[in-house]
Amino acid sequence: MLMTELLHPGILEALAGAGHGARVLLADGHYPASTATDPRARTVHLNLAPGLLDVTTVLDVLLRALPLESAHVMVPPEGEPEPPVIVEYRSMLAPVPVETLGRFAFYDAARSPDLALVVVTADIRTYANLLLTIGVRAEGTLRTP
Repeated sequence: MLMTELLHPGILEALAGAGHGARVLLADGHYPASTATDPRARTVHLNLAPGLLDVTTVLDVLLRALPLESAHVMVPPEGEPEPPVIVEYRSMLAPVPVETLGRFAFYDAARSPDLALVVVTADIRTYANLLLTIGVRAEGTLRTP
């Protein structure tokens, strides 16, 4: 029996095989996951119906399961306001740096060979995509019996 609240076997398997510098894409329901990701990455579909299971919910669980080094968000074209979801991510991820990428630069980053996991959600918010970079585990965080 696992001591973590993260129980999804596919996500656990992908994270167990990932290391420092590997990336995890949390994709909204609009993201072209079949064409704008590295084909070697493990893809997990959690998009049962529109709005059921969003990126924020998945991020909340992942934040307790792995260390993060940085994050990237997809932003709209210049001149358009930053979506509220990005403000939410910055708050949840602090003090992890959150950098912005335009749509096509974000797609290119998600095609990186460092992409270990894609979690496709049913998030209906636009620009709710989040690309996480796994960090290193701090000393003293191992549980011992």
